[in-house]
Order: sequence, then structure tokens, then C-alpha cells
Amino acid sequence: MSDTLYPAATREIAHKRRELAPATEAAFHAFSKQVFADGALPSKMKQIIAVAVAHVTQCPYCIKGHTTAALRHGASPQELVEAIWVAAEMRAGASYAHAALAIAEIEKFAAPKAEASAGE
Repeated sequence: MSDTLYPAATREIAHKRRELAPATEAAFHAFSKQVFADGALPSKMKQIIAVAVAHVTQCPYCIKGHTTAALRHGASPQELVEAIWVAAEMRAGASYAHAALAIAEIEKFAAPKAEASAGE
């Protein structure tokens, strides 16, 4: 039994995915190729974005693969780490912003008690 949470990405696993859903696998690869092609954003920038997003989704395979791809497209270690910090801020910022939901529920919960106290 392996001590790791995620199995290694192997040719055997890739082959099994392709074997089990060949048309979907081909469509996904075509989609991915198109997404990461140069366009309004250069491939390098898209790979840097992918590194940041992979840290938010916490996919170890994506972190490794897109970090390598970004480096191959000319990204610097500094650019990658800055992108990771942007991802960290966005994830933390979402928690901060969503506090509004908890505050609204706290106020709803407290409102009947406040009304009851006022009527005494």
C-alpha cells in the first residue's frame, strides 16, 4: 500500500483514462490545447494563471504540470510565486467577503430576541 495520498501520474493511468472514454479524452485535449494557445493572452501568461488557479483548486497534478509548463514558456520563479500569492489573497479574500453571509444570519437570529426584549 502506498503512503501517498495521490497516486503518481503514470502512462498506465493515462492509458486507462483514454481507454475508458476515448472521445471525451480527445475532446478534452483539444480544448486544453486551444485554451493554452497564444491569443489575446500569451501562453506564458495563461500558464502563470493556471499555476495560480491550481493552487486555489489545490490540485497537485495541475500545480506540478502547469508550473513546469509555465517555466518552459519563460515564466520566472518570481512570477510564479507572485501568482501564487495572488491566489492566496483571493482565497482569503473570498472568506473575508463571505463573512457578510454569516453576519446577515447572526442579525436575523438576534432580531427576534431583540424584539422580544423590547416588548417586555
